[in-house]
Amino acid sequence: MHIPDGFISPKVYIPAYAVSVGLWAYSVRKMKNFLSSETLPFLSAATAFSFVLMMVVVPLPGGTTAHALGIGTLTVLFGPEISFLCTSLVLLIQALLFGNGGITTLPVNVLAIGFIGSYTICFILKPFSRHKNIGIFLSSFFAIILSATVLAVILGIQPLIATDTSGKPLFFPFGLTVTLPAMIIPHIFVGIAEGMLTLIALKVVRRFDREKLFEGKN
Repeated sequence: MHIPDGFISPKVYIPAYAVSVGLWAYSVRKMKNFLSSETLPFLSAATAFSFVLMMVVVPLPGGTTAHALGIGTLTVLFGPEISFLCTSLVLLIQALLFGNGGITTLPVNVLAIGFIGSYTICFILKPFSRHKNIGIFLSSFFAIILSATVLAVILGIQPLIATDTSGKPLFFPFGLTVTLPAMIIPHIFVGIAEGMLTLIALKVVRRFDREKLFEGKN
């Protein structure tokens, strides 16, 4: 799902950086109010879980990849703002150290995966207060689909907004008829896996919480 450097026009990634900086600043303020000695270990573990999932990538035609995200766990446990910030950190580390994604495309990846994905989960979960597991699975699934769709659209519009004098694309050469099916179809299966992994991860966290509480009473 990561878009590498060289695929996106400055017309897209410069405004995306401006938006991302504002969202990062807002999210940092939220995180300062949330962090404590009790929440930090859980947050670190959930962020590491997301990092590992994003490193297990399957190449797709056109230069992008398919992989799970782990943002369902982050969003359910800590809220969309902190999920967005932690996902941004994961994407930055992967771009700098592993060449997974890119620096120019970082804000595009961050907004599509971290911001849109996290808030999609938050929005879809609300009507499922009595059937939370169903909501967690569906929200994690649609977060993957929507993030992949946004990235497919961003890639697909590059030939329309960035061409040379002869009309040749300067960046990504394929249009929406290629990018949308290439991204969305494989991510249907990724979304199913994401939903299942989120349920499993949250079950482990809840069990750990109960065991810790029980130990504290003895």
